[in-house]
Amino acid sequence: MWTWAAAVLVAVLLFNAVSTPGFFVLTMRDGRIYGSLVDVLNRAAPVGLLSLGMTLVIATGGVDLSVGAIMAIAGTVAAGLIARPTGSPFQGGRPSPGLAVPLGLGSGVVAGLFNGVLISVLELQPIVATLLLMVAGRGIAQLLANGQIVTFSDVGFAGLARNAFLGLPNPVWLMLAGLLVFGLLTRMTSVGLFVEATGSNPIASRYVGVNARAVRLTVYALSGLCAALAGLITTADIQAADANNSGLYLELDAILAVSVGGTALAGGRFSLVGSLIGALLMQSMTTTILTRGVAPETTLVLKAAIVVGVCLLQAPSFREAVAARFGGLRT
Repeated sequence: MWTWAAAVLVAVLLFNAVSTPGFFVLTMRDGRIYGSLVDVLNRAAPVGLLSLGMTLVIATGGVDLSVGAIMAIAGTVAAGLIARPTGSPFQGGRPSPGLAVPLGLGSGVVAGLFNGVLISVLELQPIVATLLLMVAGRGIAQLLANGQIVTFSDVGFAGLARNAFLGLPNPVWLMLAGLLVFGLLTRMTSVGLFVEATGSNPIASRYVGVNARAVRLTVYALSGLCAALAGLITTADIQAADANNSGLYLELDAILAVSVGGTALAGGRFSLVGSLIGALLMQSMTTTILTRGVAPETTLVLKAAIVVGVCLLQAPSFREAVAARFGGLRT
């Protein structure tokens, strides 16, 4: 499912190897590996985490447009507990850095469950339900921050994004840990089968005993959890929570990563590995375009063109049409 995305990713990396001196050079300083490849992995981690949750959501036939707003909410909750900004609901009391991570993650789960209830219980269309939180979520984050950018200084919390383990930045390990946990959950238990059944044919799955409502609640809660973790990483990296810009448009990158990775947008089959490859491809393209000196306004157009090309290569009907066309020319 994701072979074409992997092939394009390799092609982009090889292009950088030829055109960008030192792109594959890695150096070790103070127990941490530095280099362009590590930067790509590190910068791709938030979108990679979003794409893991988005994969399960799309596999059930849904979509989650609110993950960027959930990133803003989680980051604001964590920063507020540490900084206690004046005029916010967190004002007063002593800083609570020990609660920043669990409550930040918890806010993401609550937001995901809110989406799940709207979709599975009230039966709203996923694009409508998550669009509500996409808009309202940033308003919630702004209320929590009292309309300001919440800055803080906490070495322990900043280490979530800035420290390294075995030479690689922590966000990379968190992304890989997410892949491992989700992979075990969906391939070593019946959860993956329930997700695919719900997305492929919800009526038939209900007749065979699959609780589609519980499945959708679960995947949206997991998507909120992934978005919250991505928001905490982003907030820890810059030591500030910006409710207006945190996670802005990243939901689109996550959806593109999932589609490029081979997950069926109509629901059913999915690939977690493919989604991470798609996230790495998106970040590799961004890095390549920016290092070439291309104007920022052109970046999105070029990324979209490459994504369209990969999706066409993945489509059997397109490949058959191309093969028939060139086959006919040879004869």
